Amino acid sequence: MIIVAMILLTLVLMASVFYKVNVPVIILSLMIGLIFGSDVTGIIYLDNALLVKEIANAALMFILFIGGFGTKQQHFRLVLTPVLIMSTLGIMLTAVITGYLFHLITGWSFMNSLLVASIISSTDAAAVFSIFKGHPIEARIKTMAELESVSNDPMAIVFTMFVINLMVGQQTSTLASILSFSWQLVGGVGIGLSIGLLAVHIFHKIRHIEAEYFYIYLISIVLLSYSIANAAQTSGMLSSFFAGFVIGNKQIPYKKGLMAFCNSLSFITNVGLFILLGLLAFPRSFSEIWHLGIVIFLLLTLVARPIMIWLVTLVTSLKPKEKLFISAIGVRGAVPIVLATYPAAAGLDSGHEIFNIVFFTVALSMLVQGTTLVPLARKLGLLTKDRNKLPKILELVTVQDTNYEIIEVFIDDEYYEGTCLVRDLKLPPGTLITFINRQGKIIAPSGSVEIHPNDVLTVLVEKRYIDMIPVEILRSFVMKRIEELSKPGNQESQ
Repeated sequence: MIIVAMILLTLVLMASVFYKVNVPVIILSLMIGLIFGSDVTGIIYLDNALLVKEIANAALMFILFIGGFGTKQQHFRLVLTPVLIMSTLGIMLTAVITGYLFHLITGWSFMNSLLVASIISSTDAAAVFSIFKGHPIEARIKTMAELESVSNDPMAIVFTMFVINLMVGQQTSTLASILSFSWQLVGGVGIGLSIGLLAVHIFHKIRHIEAEYFYIYLISIVLLSYSIANAAQTSGMLSSFFAGFVIGNKQIPYKKGLMAFCNSLSFITNVGLFILLGLLAFPRSFSEIWHLGIVIFLLLTLVARPIMIWLVTLVTSLKPKEKLFISAIGVRGAVPIVLATYPAAAGLDSGHEIFNIVFFTVALSMLVQGTTLVPLARKLGLLTKDRNKLPKILELVTVQDTNYEIIEVFIDDEYYEGTCLVRDLKLPPGTLITFINRQGKIIAPSGSVEIHPNDVLTVLVEKRYIDMIPVEILRSFVMKRIEELSKPGNQESQ
């Protein structure tokens, strides 16, 4: 218990130190695992990949459910086709390109090279969700990256097993592999959608019970969506995501509170997962394979994935900078490490070496891509600049259904200046500003009260008018950038 307390305390202290540079929690967790692991301090010895696999599954259940919960239906439709191609043909194309080039550069046998590439071909949902959390990435790009990371694991698993079976001399039917993958994909989606719809129905039937029971109910949904899919030999990852997707796009009681609760659970399991991944590493063994890990990381990041993304998105409306960013979102994580245990389990002589290469590549991917993706998005202009574009929806708890929501609108002084009166706002009928939070002071909003930049407005509004409220409020203010461009002598205004 003392060691666990030390690990958690170290994590908190490191987070406080690195707060200003926005180091993702997965990086901090991985570093702590390495520090407390066998080859650094030697405090904890861990070489049980199966244990890490089980904890990874527990983490992924909640991480993917929350990912689906927060995915809007309209965004999902926009990215469905390219994501399906990226998660199927894209995985095989990435593996073949990477494996062939790795074979040419290193002299490894083509089959061993293809095996390493197939293991490392899928992106990691836990890593992607963790890196994007709290950052206003453009909605379509964020949805595409998250959905790809959820859906590409089944294909990576099937293709990896296909290559292993070829190497050990087992006859593997191509048709059987295709059918296996198809069932994982279709079955996982179908089970997730079914459980989600049933869960919504039950939500409304039990809305009269105390709120605490809803938390227990939500945990049961997450567990059922994953475990039933696994029992049916389909993708539990997809099932969890789509169960959350259905529930997140329906009106249910205590929705915001349940979201916060599940976010906390996913955060804790995510931290635990990547600490264990760090503990599982033996950095001293990397001295023999680090150059191979760098080669495969560079091939994946700079060659194979960009080619795949460019081909898949030819028929889309994505801009070059958006394609570039999606190409960069190739973060590897827990699933490749678990898959890396398969070659040794199958009795392949290269199994131990393959595991070390994959682990080093995953660690390198998280360290490099985990710290550069958000700055890259900012550089490419893919971060949502206007904090008011999507108002924060607060929990409105009622026993009966209501068409109203409570939202917060922030007047960001970085973009807006000036003042306006409450009575001058042209808000939709039935809309009420309940109070104004000005630097911690609560102000009752009578008609003569002025609204200032940096104010946070709490508004009661009909659901159909939610998107209108920030627009109508901000029309009464002046955007600084527009004012700058209108100044005489400004070259950009010429």
